[in-house]
Amino acid sequence: MTDEERSLEEILSQIEEEARASSPAPARSARQRDHRRVKRQARRRVLAVLFGLCAAAALVLLLVFAPKESFSFFRNGLGTVTSQPQNGNDDPAIEPPEVMWTGLQTLRDAVMPDWVDVQLIPVNGSARRGMELEDLTAIAIHYVGNPGTTAQQNRNFFALAETNVSSHFLIGLKGEIIQCVPINEKSSATNARNRDTISIEVCHPDESGAFTQESYDSLVKLCDWLCRLTGLTGDDLIRHYDVTGKICPKYFVDHEDAWETFKQDVKASLAQ
Repeated sequence: MTDEERSLEEILSQIEEEARASSPAPARSARQRDHRRVKRQARRRVLAVLFGLCAAAALVLLLVFAPKESFSFFRNGLGTVTSQPQNGNDDPAIEPPEVMWTGLQTLRDAVMPDWVDVQLIPVNGSARRGMELEDLTAIAIHYVGNPGTTAQQNRNFFALAETNVSSHFLIGLKGEIIQCVPINEKSSATNARNRDTISIEVCHPDESGAFTQESYDSLVKLCDWLCRLTGLTGDDLIRHYDVTGKICPKYFVDHEDAWETFKQDVKASLAQ
């Protein structure tokens, strides 16, 4: 090959290299990569928005259609309890256990004796919440605190929409017994012990809080029946006073000997 031919070949090679170097293909490839990256980012943003909308829609449906009881933790689980409520309701931090107390079915199936007038108050979320007991360890005795009022009057008060207190049973001045709340449910009478007690309120004729003999006899009779049903004993009777220090039932707080005599009377009845 002559020098001229070699020079021509070198020139052609140089021209080809310059042409490849100046080709728009790499630039187009870079622009295409940038375009694909932008599209991927846009798709991710759209998917994130759609996911958020679906989650919000699901939450709205859950709040609308789920039972109110499913969200008790929103009502009761937030905040810190700084003092014990004195209106008879639970401490809000207490939640039902995952494994329910095994004796609950006995209370569900119980049939009231014919000397109990069953007048259940409506479920209103406060006086009667429709929440089942978590356990049963005691029977709590109270007095109504309204001298001269009847069991029926107090029952009707419990049933009012704005009332936030109740008991399982009311005993009247003549010894009549009214059931207000099913015995498998919590009442709103004994504060933190609503979770594991059956509550009994007793009417009284005057400010001393002393019960009539008819009321007293019915109280012993009812406690006897409840103890036989549940396996509790006379030692499992408590006063509202023993839970919160509230002077209730007043006569049994003011006269400790009368309270001890009452428990002995229940024990004697159970022994028969």
